Amino acid sequence: MGVKRGRARRFAREIAAARPRPGRVFHEFEESKPVAGAIFRDRLRVAGLIAMRSAAGFGRFLATPWRVLKGLRRRPPERLLIAPQDIRTSDPTLAADIYAGYFAFGGKIVNAHGRSPFELEPRTEAWARALSSFSWLRHLRAADTAIAKANARALVEDFLAASGKPSQSPAWETRVAARRLLAWLSQSPIILYGADRVFYRRFMKGIGRTEQFLERKLAEGVAGEDRLIVAIALVELGLCAEGAGKLLQRSRKLLADELQRQILPDGGHISRNPQLLIDLLLDLLPLRQAYAARGVQPPPQLLNAIDRMMPMLRLFRHGDGALALFNGMGVTAPEQLATVLAYDDTRARALTNAPHSGYQRLEMQDAIVIADAGRPPPPLFSTRAHAGCASFEFSAGAQRFVVNCGVPDANRAAAQQEAARMTAAHSTLVVDDRSSCRFAFHGRLRNWLDDEIISGPDRVDVERGEGASGAGLVIEHNGYEPRFGLLHQRRLALRRDGRRLDGADRMRAAAGSIGRRPFALRFHIHPNVRLKRVRAGHAVLCVLPNGRRWLFESAWAAYIEESVFFAAPEGPVASAQIVIAGETEQGLEIEWSFRYVDRRRRE
Repeated sequence: MGVKRGRARRFAREIAAARPRPGRVFHEFEESKPVAGAIFRDRLRVAGLIAMRSAAGFGRFLATPWRVLKGLRRRPPERLLIAPQDIRTSDPTLAADIYAGYFAFGGKIVNAHGRSPFELEPRTEAWARALSSFSWLRHLRAADTAIAKANARALVEDFLAASGKPSQSPAWETRVAARRLLAWLSQSPIILYGADRVFYRRFMKGIGRTEQFLERKLAEGVAGEDRLIVAIALVELGLCAEGAGKLLQRSRKLLADELQRQILPDGGHISRNPQLLIDLLLDLLPLRQAYAARGVQPPPQLLNAIDRMMPMLRLFRHGDGALALFNGMGVTAPEQLATVLAYDDTRARALTNAPHSGYQRLEMQDAIVIADAGRPPPPLFSTRAHAGCASFEFSAGAQRFVVNCGVPDANRAAAQQEAARMTAAHSTLVVDDRSSCRFAFHGRLRNWLDDEIISGPDRVDVERGEGASGAGLVIEHNGYEPRFGLLHQRRLALRRDGRRLDGADRMRAAAGSIGRRPFALRFHIHPNVRLKRVRAGHAVLCVLPNGRRWLFESAWAAYIEESVFFAAPEGPVASAQIVIAGETEQGLEIEWSFRYVDRRRRE
């Protein structure tokens, strides 16, 4: 079969080293050598994306009503009427750390040594963004002490003095400014507790300056996820501030339009990132409450979006409560997920078929299979999307064991961030060490396209079926067609008792025949699962932490290779993967299965 174990090991070596090297998987866009037609099409696509991006931004600027531009220097609101609830969990013990001068954000701890944190040179941009977002004010409010309230006011005053005006710093990135406005509104009771009139006016002036900045960004054409976050922040300000009826009217329409655009009919976000569902619900649920507090009817798009997002969020949930690792999802924050789901009044069942978002779920007894069955998101929303089409995750009870690698946190090296997005980091077929998508990782392209997906599967066919024996799924995509003329078809069948998952991966020619290329069929295994090769290498015993055992079987030789699990709470950890390797040929099909075996049975 032409098995080359060296290729099967390559992924683990590269992501462990986390350094881009010539010819390696990190820089596929530069290093791959697809057929001339594929290169030409990709170049045309890149040129078209850049041209459309420039034209769209200019067109949005021209289309912006001049009354909005003229109003950018309007007077700031004079007072706040309500403070929306921040439903994110808080820890009052962190208030003591902040008072002592320890600021732990983005994986970095900084001791201010008695100085204002806003006067310090930031350790990382992620730390600076987290500091300037002020989302940590909720911990001070949870402490509910006079010292914590005074500290909150002092830190806001420090920011206004050091970074109160728009600049090129991370503090005035669009998303950070919007998050800061939301935090100031929700935590205004502690910020303004005991404040004199001078500080009150200065604080409101800071809110007004942020409003003007965000509206200016809208006029300049801010797009993507940031546009929705800005809309949420401005609507919330319109509800909270006295005499902000015109702002509420403008931003309400913007919010309705963006929700209609970004929340798909099945409830998924257009980026296909599960984490964004949690993040958005943590903002949209308080916004719904703010509408009720003011006695104002919310836009129907807001209510409908929340109702659709809840079942979609449950689609990604495994038996242990963690969300499946697709398209930018990393470590699941269990407290955030629990908080969001507590607001699900209907206690809706998990969605199983999400054709608009491109996900499928099979569930039998306590066994759950979640599969990526969708095309890449639109370029503007693809900066965190992965090349994981036809990959799947599998869990039994409260234990995940077939997983994708997930994503590292924002402080990790760029090479790790890039590697996590490659097809090799997913439990699916990899042909010739290439991904089924191509990314704008090249330095010059990154300046224009910001890590977007340039090309990928544009046809993904999905079939579902259920019978007396269980439920099945067939996924076929053409991500490898432009370079290799190859279509990948994956069949998954979960038995009704939840004790067996049968699979088959088939390669067929899109037209004519396909050449012989090396391939690797990868099954990344959760780091808590122990593996042992048995049956002369045609089976792998998977021992779960609870003692339950599952057996992977195939007529092909299966190898245990190194891998990396990026989505561990403590950071990337070593893990393993089961790999079947060979060379492509027309009609080649690899059958495999995972089945539960009795603990007392000898293998």
